[in-house]
Amino acid sequence: MNPAEILLKDMFLAQRRIDGMIRTTPLIDASLLSQRSGRQVRLKLENLQKTGSFKLRGAANALLTLSDSQKANGVLAFSTGNHGRAVAWVARQLGIRCVVCLSERVPAFRVQAMENFGAQVVQKGTSQDDAYEVALKLEKDDHLTLINPFDDPFVIAGQGTIGLEILTQAPDIDTLVVPVSGGGLAAGVAKVLKTADPSITVIGVSMDCAPAMYLSIKAGRPVAVEEKDSLADALLGGIGLNNQHSYPMVEKYVDTIELVTEAEIEQGLVHAFLHHGMLIEGAAAVTLAWLQKNQTHRSGNNIVGILSGGNMDTDLFSSILARHTNQTKSS
Repeated sequence: MNPAEILLKDMFLAQRRIDGMIRTTPLIDASLLSQRSGRQVRLKLENLQKTGSFKLRGAANALLTLSDSQKANGVLAFSTGNHGRAVAWVARQLGIRCVVCLSERVPAFRVQAMENFGAQVVQKGTSQDDAYEVALKLEKDDHLTLINPFDDPFVIAGQGTIGLEILTQAPDIDTLVVPVSGGGLAAGVAKVLKTADPSITVIGVSMDCAPAMYLSIKAGRPVAVEEKDSLADALLGGIGLNNQHSYPMVEKYVDTIELVTEAEIEQGLVHAFLHHGMLIEGAAAVTLAWLQKNQTHRSGNNIVGILSGGNMDTDLFSSILARHTNQTKSS
């Protein structure tokens, strides 16, 4: 399947296929952001998905399309955390063997979550690209089916179901703000929204630390990027130098990709907790970081931002919140 063959009907087929396995997530008003910007701002809460992130949609759609022989042999994933967690969860529901390859950079709490879902975790190397190389060898040696975290038509179609829900919940949307990493989420949702109305503005957001898709779009081709530490650790990793689907779709359907700093991501994390009572992860906080940073941005009057996940290290967040509280008291 090439990019032109990922159709709107594939998103509807995915929606029917994964119904019952995923949660239709709420769309809520972001009252403070709306008040400050003078526009309607709403948030799509994929942090409330069953495994804590949007990744469940793509993983479910991909695994539910496997043949009986593929299911019997088992599945394989490489991940920075949330995709591996989602594949492991779906595999357990279906009674399928699951192996997840991770780099040694992946936080321990993410590794533990995958193991809790019954996955065999293999950690090697210092980047998602290293984990991918390990996965390729296991795919060949153990005859496992590799479920790509972003560059896969069924994964992209699964993520695109978020766009279908947004159109039902907010048919007046004129601007989408969406986190961007490997591009599966942005590609799927942007495809749906741009098909419904080409005038909808799609703004991708990434951290300014090792933003692989941003740098690839800027270069005009997929490029390798060295991973660095970030609060948005789930957005780390390359997009694959032979990217066949998510890169060309992001290039075609996403109007712009903009970057936010670590300090701005931190502010996004705190905003979600203080004003919405939610613990989100850094990858989701890039959306709030952009919305806070661009309160006077006149991109549209009906904005929807996707909060992509809520799998946050609670000890790390506690230290961030304590620092913010101390700074507020002293100012």
